[in-house]
Amino acid sequence: MEVYDNVLDLIGNTPIVRIRNLDTGPCALYVKMEGQNPGGSIKDRIGLKMIEDAEREGKIKPGTVLVEGTAGNTGLALALVAAQKGYRLILVIPDKMSREKISNVKAMGAEVVLTRSDVAKGHPAYYQDLAQKIADETPDSFFINQFANPSNPAAHAEMTGPELWRQMDGKLDALVFGVGSSGTATGLSDYFAEAAPDLDLVLADPEGSILTEYINEGRLPDESGSWLVEGIGEDFLPVISDFTRIRKAYAISDRESFLTGRELLEKEGILGGSSTGTLVAAALRYCREQEEPKNVLTFACDTGNRYLSKMYNDFWMRDQGFIEVEQFGDLRDLIARPYTTHETVTVAPDEPLGNAYSRMKLYDVSQLPVIEDDQIVGILDESDLLLGVLDTPEHFDEPVRSAMVTDLTVIQVDEPARNLLPIFNRDFVAIVKDGDEFLGLITRLDLLHYLRRRADF
Repeated sequence: MEVYDNVLDLIGNTPIVRIRNLDTGPCALYVKMEGQNPGGSIKDRIGLKMIEDAEREGKIKPGTVLVEGTAGNTGLALALVAAQKGYRLILVIPDKMSREKISNVKAMGAEVVLTRSDVAKGHPAYYQDLAQKIADETPDSFFINQFANPSNPAAHAEMTGPELWRQMDGKLDALVFGVGSSGTATGLSDYFAEAAPDLDLVLADPEGSILTEYINEGRLPDESGSWLVEGIGEDFLPVISDFTRIRKAYAISDRESFLTGRELLEKEGILGGSSTGTLVAAALRYCREQEEPKNVLTFACDTGNRYLSKMYNDFWMRDQGFIEVEQFGDLRDLIARPYTTHETVTVAPDEPLGNAYSRMKLYDVSQLPVIEDDQIVGILDESDLLLGVLDTPEHFDEPVRSAMVTDLTVIQVDEPARNLLPIFNRDFVAIVKDGDEFLGLITRLDLLHYLRRRADF
C-alpha cells in the first residue's frame, strides 16, 4: 500500500509548476508549490526540524511548553507538529495576521496571544519580545525563537535546496525568495554556495522592509515602514541571517503583491498567499529584465485559503484602495456594497427574521435594507432583530416586517459627506438615493475607509 505512517511524513517533496500565462520575458519561470505541505506552507519544513532537533538535543521533553512569536505560517507549522507530538504550544501573534490563520492554529490546539503589529523590536508588545517574556515566566518552557534558531536555515540547506535542485535537474539560473525569519534565504544560500555558486539569488521584499536597501545599497535604514503582506519583510537583521550571496532585491508594494497573487490564481490556477504575490511579482520583474533565456524558480509559499477574507475579498481590497473602482465624485464613492451592481446584502419584508439573522452573520454586516419591488421599504439592524426575538425566540419565524424600522433617513447622492454626520450621531445608517432610486447604505466604517484612502493617496 502507498500510505504514510504520519501526516508529518508528507512534509517536503512539493511539486514544481511552470508559469505559462504570465509575461515572463525571455525566461522560463517555475513555482514550487509549498502550499501542498500538510500544514499549507513552506514553514512546515522548519517547524518539524526545529522541534525534532530540540528533542534530539534534550532541550524539550514530554510536558515541555513550547513558546514562539510568529507573524506568519511558522505558527501553523509548529501547531501541526506540536499537536502530533503532544506538546502544549503558546503562540504570540501580531494583530495583522488573517482570521483564517488564527482560527487554524486554535483549531489545532495552540494557545494564541494577540499583540500589536504597529510596534518595532524592543517594544514590550512586539511579538518576539512578548514571546520571550512569556517563555521566561512559564515553567518548563522552551522558546523556539525561529529568528535565532540554527535549525531554521538547516532545514532549507539540508532539505529544500537539494530537493528543488534535483527536481530541476540542476538546470536553474536564478532563485527568488522572501525573508521573514531569514531561514529560507540563509539555508538556500548555504546550500547553493557549493552546489551552484553562480546561481543568482534574488530577494523579494515588501515595501517598508529594511532589507531591500540593505541588499542593494549596503546600508540599514534608520526605521522601517509598515506593510500588509504577511510572513515576509523585516525591521531588523535576524541573528541567523546571511545575505552575502544575495545579488539583488526588489521592493514590492502591497498593491502589486495582492494583485499579482490574484492574477496568479486567475491565469495559472495557483491559489497562493500574500507573500506568494510578492515573490511572483519580483520574479516577473527579474525575468522581464533579462536579455537572454534563463530558468527562474520561486515559491508559492503557502495556500491562499488563509487569505480569503483579505486579498481575495473584493470589498477588503476596495477598502484598502488596491482595486480601482469607478469614481463619481459624490456619495456613491463611499458605498461599499452598491445596490445597482447587486452587491448589497438585502432581505425581503416577508422573509422570516431567522433568514435576516443568518444573512447578517454570513456576510458580517450589522444591518440589512429591506427591499420590496426594487424599493427600500425598511431597515433591520441588530438591535431591531434583538428586540423582535428577545422575549420569544420562536419569533425568529416571524416576518421581517414585524421588526423592521420604516422611518427611514435618506440622503441624496449629491449631498456633501459632512451631511452624514448628523445621521451617524443619531445612530442611524445613511440610506443613499438618487431621487427615488436606492443606491446603497453608508455606515460610519464606510466613511472612515473613504477618509483613510484619501489620506493614503
